Amino acid sequence: MINRRQLLGAGSAAIAAPFVLRRAFAQDAEFTLKLHHLLGPNAPAHTRMLQPWADRIAADSGGRVLIEIYPAMSLGGAPPQLFRQVVDGVVDIVWTVNGYTPGLFPRSEVFELPTVYTNDTIATNLAMRDLQSGILGEDFADVHVCFLHVHAGQAIQMATTPVHGVGDMAGKKIRVPGPTGNAIVEAMGATPVTMPVPDLPQALTTSAVDGALIPFEIIPALQLQDSTDFQIEGPDNNRFGTTTFQVSMNKDVWDSLPEDIQAVFDAHSGEDWLREVGQIWRDSDDAGIKIATDAGNEHIVLDEAEMAGFNEALAPVVDRWIEEHPDFDAKAHVDAAREAIAARAG
Repeated sequence: MINRRQLLGAGSAAIAAPFVLRRAFAQDAEFTLKLHHLLGPNAPAHTRMLQPWADRIAADSGGRVLIEIYPAMSLGGAPPQLFRQVVDGVVDIVWTVNGYTPGLFPRSEVFELPTVYTNDTIATNLAMRDLQSGILGEDFADVHVCFLHVHAGQAIQMATTPVHGVGDMAGKKIRVPGPTGNAIVEAMGATPVTMPVPDLPQALTTSAVDGALIPFEIIPALQLQDSTDFQIEGPDNNRFGTTTFQVSMNKDVWDSLPEDIQAVFDAHSGEDWLREVGQIWRDSDDAGIKIATDAGNEHIVLDEAEMAGFNEALAPVVDRWIEEHPDFDAKAHVDAAREAIAARAG
């Protein structure tokens, strides 16, 4: 096992222990790595993505690797601290939202922009991989990235107000996941409120926010069918941008792994896996909206004209993003992201 530091006190370990991924061959593991993330143990991100990924790496390594998964910030801290935890070696691996640490990942933000990301999770995952060692590389110089991905895209979920056009968003307070979400909501004429996703249900029920820019997959995890009445998206699952995520490992930990173990991680973090991840998030989104409509919520699908109105209002978000990043060729990043997604589509 890697014994580079004392990770936790006994109290924190006791809290986290019920959620730890346990393998029959745990006693034989040469490399025990702790993966920390923000969502609960029943969230699809945990059950359908992170745990299967960890299980496959454990199996393919012949039991030499054990990844212990700690959900719901059970190792301490708040979601915006996850990236710093992995950089500093407090934990070995994190799954986190890039936008929770504004300013650290400006290049990868390009994939979050409306009209850049529309509705294709698989093509976008693969496009990010294609550009990861190129124009995105500087964003992740402090970690080893296992893989990057997006979710199904930002839908609008409202507590009590239906939305059929941009005008319906005027004056509303809308929860956003990060900087690009701020720009999107402002372009809609609403006020962005940044908060980690676990805080959303209370914010909705107390009217601290009127709605959220967030995908449907989170509905069952947060029981949003109980705190919202309306779920809104465009035709053909078109969305208002998306969120980028990373599964990243501490660089020293990565460098300490032998090449054959690194190869196992690489084998389970490549194109096939990113296609699977894209489908996981699409399927989870479909399951989430079904839970909402089964509970009596209204699923509003904008028509082409209504979506065109949103896209017209949101087009300046891309221009603003380009202007706000003079330190690199942001216009070339937008063009490269659109071209990479188009090349991977279909």
